[in-house]
Amino acid sequence: MFASKGQLRMALSPRLEFRQSQSLTLTPQLMQSIRLLQLSHLELNDFVDAELLRNPLLEREEGGGDDVGPEEPQHVPAEMSAYEDTVASGERTKDASEIAEGYDTAVENVFPDAGPQDHAQASGPDRNGSFEGGEAPDLDQYVASRPRLSDHLEAQAHMLLRTPADRLIAQHLIDGLNEAGYLVVEPEAVAELLGAELADVEAVLEVLQTCDPIGIFARNVAECLAIQLRERDRFDPIMQKLIANLHLLAEHNMAGLLKAVGCDREDLADMLAELRQLDPKPGLAFDSAPVEAVVPDVFVRPGPDGGWQIELNTEVLPRVLVNRVYYATVTRKTRDTAEKSFLSDCLNTANWLTKSLDQRAQTITKVAAEIVRQQDGFLTHGVAHLKPMTLKTVAEAIDMHESTVSRVTANKYMATPRGLYEMKYFFTTAISSSDGGGDHSAEAVRHRIRQLIDAEPANDILSDDTIAEMLRKEQGIDVARRTVAKYREGMNIPSSVIRRRQKKGLERIA
Repeated sequence: MFASKGQLRMALSPRLEFRQSQSLTLTPQLMQSIRLLQLSHLELNDFVDAELLRNPLLEREEGGGDDVGPEEPQHVPAEMSAYEDTVASGERTKDASEIAEGYDTAVENVFPDAGPQDHAQASGPDRNGSFEGGEAPDLDQYVASRPRLSDHLEAQAHMLLRTPADRLIAQHLIDGLNEAGYLVVEPEAVAELLGAELADVEAVLEVLQTCDPIGIFARNVAECLAIQLRERDRFDPIMQKLIANLHLLAEHNMAGLLKAVGCDREDLADMLAELRQLDPKPGLAFDSAPVEAVVPDVFVRPGPDGGWQIELNTEVLPRVLVNRVYYATVTRKTRDTAEKSFLSDCLNTANWLTKSLDQRAQTITKVAAEIVRQQDGFLTHGVAHLKPMTLKTVAEAIDMHESTVSRVTANKYMATPRGLYEMKYFFTTAISSSDGGGDHSAEAVRHRIRQLIDAEPANDILSDDTIAEMLRKEQGIDVARRTVAKYREGMNIPSSVIRRRQKKGLERIA
């Protein structure tokens, strides 16, 4: 910088500078490969299906099995002339159903709003029970169309109620239901909002309480059970007294309940058995998510040498192939640069997907093998021998990062001779030993606490302090009373006071 007459001037000049640096860059494909690790087999199949639609070079490998041939097909069809292609196409097309299928003019495409029963009539099974198309309808299409509780009730309300005013009141009452099917709005509030008489709202509510599922539109548990008992014609005076004294049943005060109902123990036991058959939350049958079957990703079986065999469940894994013949054929005829670039991108994506799927399978097998090696005692002797294990322990053993092990064990299940377990189940915290021995798994401690409580007699209920002392003396588990209480509450086991009341009450009516 130069100073001239009180002013500062900056000198700018170019120069060369060498700088060495190192950085880790996550490419989009690498991020996608990492994401594939934590996908369940259902999510992975959806992802592969989307890639099959997007990429013309990808093909699904049907049949599966280990004796799969090379990626390229052995036979390459010769190119036919226009005349030969027309004649061959005419010979291949045999009837109207195949023509409709080829042009997507099947019944389900032309009339998409038609119900499943219409399609069943159009393409249902013949007298022998077989389908004309050779394949039965996809059951997923029927499972996906689960009716909602509000739709189910609105359809019934339109049949039961005559006037538009009553239907409007019914619509507001349906909107006032919670997910369990209980009415959470007051009839007075609905009457005031609509400017209707309270008697009219009560009359509509009485009609709606006869709808399916039985017990719907109740305002509390007692009313819900009373509606269901009335439908079964079992709401006699003695049962009415039992419903009116449900608070004594919740407190396990069997002596007070016998006195309030005015029956003997045998009758009370029969009435309680009837109550257990009722549904206190009838609305959950509609709005709950569909039950999905858990399919294991890894099988663990005893080996002939006394060890364990780990095998991937290849039935649920998608298999894709790269059609290089099609790529070579299309590339030869392509002159446009954009089309060539598109084909090149498709080929790269297809190669990446096949490689990523293979790498994902190898990683899962490697992690599962290490889990089985460390939990050999659990597989041989049961949950009492479950060892404490962390993600870091497995990651260091197989030379991977903890985050990779975490992604691999997410949403994956392992079928073992001890049952089906989520792979996360085997990772438990350690509880130190008081006798200087090895650490104990928290899940094994919870299992022992559950065993002790299940075996306790009604006249000798174990307190949390007693359970902690027994664990310390029996197995040398150094656990505090508040830890026992936390594990017990996590397993939804009540306190010793409530357990004593429950077991004595069950003994009285037994």
